[in-house]
Amino acid sequence: MARRVEQKAAARERIAAQQAAQRRAEQRRRLLLAVGAVVLVVVIVGGLVAIRLAGGGKKTATGPNGSADAALITALSSIPASTFATVGSADVKTAPSAINDQPALTDNGKPKVLYIGAEYCPFCAAERWPVVVALSRFGTFKNLGTTHSAAADVHPNTPTLSFHGSTYTSQYLSFTGVETTTNEVQGNSYKPLDTPSAADQATLEKYDNAPYVDKESAGSIPFIDLGNKFIGSGATYDPDVLAGKTQAQVADAIKDPSSAISKAVIGSANVYTAAICKLTNNQPSSVCNTEPVTAAAAKLGPAKG
Repeated sequence: MARRVEQKAAARERIAAQQAAQRRAEQRRRLLLAVGAVVLVVVIVGGLVAIRLAGGGKKTATGPNGSADAALITALSSIPASTFATVGSADVKTAPSAINDQPALTDNGKPKVLYIGAEYCPFCAAERWPVVVALSRFGTFKNLGTTHSAAADVHPNTPTLSFHGSTYTSQYLSFTGVETTTNEVQGNSYKPLDTPSAADQATLEKYDNAPYVDKESAGSIPFIDLGNKFIGSGATYDPDVLAGKTQAQVADAIKDPSSAISKAVIGSANVYTAAICKLTNNQPSSVCNTEPVTAAAAKLGPAKG
């Protein structure tokens, strides 16, 4: 009994430390978003036509990304059902929370998943993996990039993907991915990259705050809104699990359900899949009616707001 109490206390301390690190990283992100909002206003006043975001944000610069090769994309989109089943979601400590009585977030009549993050951010770097794995069960990505978190930040050089310049196609839902900055230092911050649309910025400002997320994680990125039914703010697992790996090594480890990386990424992907199934009326049934997904629904946080 005493050992279990000590283990729970240690877990709480690890989560608290991670949330504190996320809040420190977000001070830079808040400044960047504020600057981006001012730039957007100037553009509108100047009479330019805003380009609607569709899967990657308005492009304001070319990021430092490489392109994810076909083998990497295939690996992430063809994970065996047995891997999802073996990993399950028992080890998931944090998950998106439901929000009460909000208008649905949609795009062209489909439920919309909105991701806002930045390439420098190690917590975003960690979270893109389960987001891509989960969404790949419902549709297809094209032009995903590869990058890493900032070298001078916490959890330096965390290997990851990038949504900058990518597109996503699905018969069940839509996805918008916004990377607000690169991982390249510019002055006291990082070079700007994508600018959220006015509507997506308003969604961020409303829902990335209490009561929709805990005060401790308010303002964190990555911010993930699943159809205005579930909200995620920050990472669902510790980025350290990816330290020292290449993207190809991460993809290989994801397929091995005994690895720490698979337990982190697939566990979180099962939870995201469960949330998405709530948006799609449990379609496709071949995904949504599987035992690991229905079990993962119990991990979704209690309703807020």
